[in-house]
Amino acid sequence: MTEGKTGDGHFNPILRGDHGALKRALYKSMGHGDDALRRPQIAIVNTYTNATPGHYNLNAVADEVQRGIVAAGGNAMTFGSIAPCDGIAEGHLGMRYALAARDVICASIEIMVRAHRFDGMVLLGSCDKIVPAQLMAAARLDLPAIFVNGGPMAPANYQGKHWDGNIVVEAIGWKQRGQIDAAEFRRIEDLAEPGPGSCTMYGTANTMCALAEVLGMSLPASAMVPAVSPRRLEFARASGERIVGLVKQGISARRIMTPAAFHNAICLLLATGGSTNAVMHLQAIHHEAGLGRLPLAQFDRLSREIPLLAALYPASEYDMIDFYQAGGIAAVEKELASQLKGEALSVSGQTKGELWQGSAATTRPEVIHSLSNPVSKEAGLAVLHGNLAPLGAITKPAAVPPNLFKFCGQARVFDSEEDAVDAILAGQVAAGSALVLRYEGPKGGPGMPEMFRPMKVLEGMGLADSCALITDGRFSGSNRGLLVGHLSPEAAEGGLLALVEDGDEIALDIAARTLELRVDDAIVAARRALWKPVEKDFPRGFMDLYRDRASSAAEGAMLI
Repeated sequence: MTEGKTGDGHFNPILRGDHGALKRALYKSMGHGDDALRRPQIAIVNTYTNATPGHYNLNAVADEVQRGIVAAGGNAMTFGSIAPCDGIAEGHLGMRYALAARDVICASIEIMVRAHRFDGMVLLGSCDKIVPAQLMAAARLDLPAIFVNGGPMAPANYQGKHWDGNIVVEAIGWKQRGQIDAAEFRRIEDLAEPGPGSCTMYGTANTMCALAEVLGMSLPASAMVPAVSPRRLEFARASGERIVGLVKQGISARRIMTPAAFHNAICLLLATGGSTNAVMHLQAIHHEAGLGRLPLAQFDRLSREIPLLAALYPASEYDMIDFYQAGGIAAVEKELASQLKGEALSVSGQTKGELWQGSAATTRPEVIHSLSNPVSKEAGLAVLHGNLAPLGAITKPAAVPPNLFKFCGQARVFDSEEDAVDAILAGQVAAGSALVLRYEGPKGGPGMPEMFRPMKVLEGMGLADSCALITDGRFSGSNRGLLVGHLSPEAAEGGLLALVEDGDEIALDIAARTLELRVDDAIVAARRALWKPVEKDFPRGFMDLYRDRASSAAEGAMLI
């Protein structure tokens, strides 16, 4: 270990000499002895809560991380942050806080780490906004850091088929249509979430855990290890050991999160059809890493080069456990290696190129396809442009029925998610409609909530194979169907979406990357002259700040 300038042997500068005595005394009050305080001081950012299933097992993970830190010669100290569950927040006021929570979590980690001047940190998280928030904090602080997730949940089993917990939302439609009764609905509710872990679909949670590994911020082959697997704890202990090595070697987060690493992450996202939310999260992490804007144009360019190699639930029947058994992220990276940047560094200390040489090919080619035989030549995500989205919109071809890759339909316009859900369940939406949900962007929502329920009830009502849903809000990674979100500029900022009326023709073409409102310019101009933005009442608090300071969805919807 490096001795301090005073020669007292303390690794951490704020603990050295007479000026460090008060800090040492405060730590000693909690049992941190002299020997421990001379070691590198490692923060374990433990987002455990028994209110969020993806984080319910994190205390066990944290215990192993601590053992690893101590074994490698460090001293572990733990603190937490909020960790809201999107599934519990969805469908009510709480969903409007979910994306904004990302900036709160990032800031809370920044404050604690800078206040205590930790030497390094291990970030424990699993779920949707917590994972990108922790990666943003690592990038902002630029100290040695490793991310460890809690692992995916096992799937539910219903009528011989695997499901994630969102079967419950689809079952609402089944019950509405008389396909199941109340007793069967309750049975579905009771079996839907069989244990701890991040929900077993390739939603935002598992997508971001996957991208943490691709970015190099997690140990290789660790992201998809199931929550209940003993290997989850083995990786936790190894991560604790490795963070001490990173501190002693002086390898900080920005040495790992480089432009090459982000290139690899975008390619992996496209090749696996991950959550549309990951686009905004990568943009925010990129910004925090001091790399400036990550434009949608980069996603657009690579989406024309990278095919879909793995279609995962809800885009197919293959869930996260299938993906893990097939080799997970390491197997996809190996197959995609010719399109990736091998010089990117991993927290393991190896370059990606070195890791690919030693990794195994998939054992389940039906889950992870080869470059020569992709699931689809069309990437899993696509960026659309047109008069409805001059700054861009995001769709997910991996989850879109092939018959809807080219679509034209009449608009049904709603100014809130709640109104859309009520109309769908009441049978007031015709097949072939283009549902427009607006004033749900970062400022208009506020908070850019997920339009999770409208897509799910479209499925339950048998409309998902014919309708489109177009919004300035977001979507859940569990959604499937023709979903187009993140329209920028949003309606609240005067985007053309605000001027759409019932019956207008909307056309989109995924292959051509276009999204158009087919209304004469003179009619649009007349509507704009009369337009007034919809003002939504909202409780006073943090969202006032977010609404005022959030960037557009095209730039990551982060506080600026």
